[in-house]
Amino acid sequence: MAEEKYPINIWVNEERYEKIRSAGLANLCEEMLAGLKVIRAYANDAQKDKILKLFPTAKFDSATTKSIELLPRKVKDKIFDLIVEKKKVDVMEEFLKRQS
Repeated sequence: MAEEKYPINIWVNEERYEKIRSAGLANLCEEMLAGLKVIRAYANDAQKDKILKLFPTAKFDSATTKSIELLPRKVKDKIFDLIVEKKKVDVMEEFLKRQS
C-alpha cells in the first residue's frame, strides 16, 4: 500500500507565482478561489506528526481534506521559500531538519 501523503496548501499571489514560474514549477499551481492559486507541499505520516508537535496551532483535517491546516504564516513562507530553492514540492524532510 502506498504511503499516505497530507497536503499543506500554500497560497500563491502574483509575486510568488513569478518565483514559482522561475523555478519551473508553475504547472504544480492549482487554480482555487476567484483566480487565486495554491501550491501543495506534502507530508507523510511521520512528518505530519512532527509538524503538529512543532507547531501547536496547526491542525490536521482528518474529516474532509486530510490536509494540515492553520500553520503560522511564517512557517508557510519558509516552506514556500524551500520549494523555490529546491525546485520541488517534496521538501518536508529538509524543512523539518532546518527546524531543529
